[in-house]
Amino acid sequence: VQLQASGGGLVQAGGSLRLSCAASGHTFTSRDDMAWFRQAPGKEREFVAASSWTGGTYADSVRGRFTISRDNAKNTLYLQMNTLKPEDTAVYYCAGRALAVCNRDHHVYDYWGQGTQVTVSS
Repeated sequence: VQLQASGGGLVQAGGSLRLSCAASGHTFTSRDDMAWFRQAPGKEREFVAASSWTGGTYADSVRGRFTISRDNAKNTLYLQMNTLKPEDTAVYYCAGRALAVCNRDHHVYDYWGQGTQVTVSS
């Protein structure tokens, strides 16, 4: 199973970006848990958002600004990020695990993308 994350870049505070995560080797369905995590320099990897058949769940720091979605026909996960702040700067990783509900603990995920850099300037 491979996850390919893309869509990162440099954006000014208040701007928007959409991250994509294309999966291959496994067809992820709504019965599977897919998530976004991020890691800033010198910090632990932290949960951002997750999606499963139970719905979506978000970290408090991004709720109302970020939206996770998935296109099962394209086997792709998305993260729409609006009203970006400098503290959102990090490498963003997509992750997945089969037949599971949303989980905020990155240790439980089986599959990981390579990460995409998001930099928000003030």
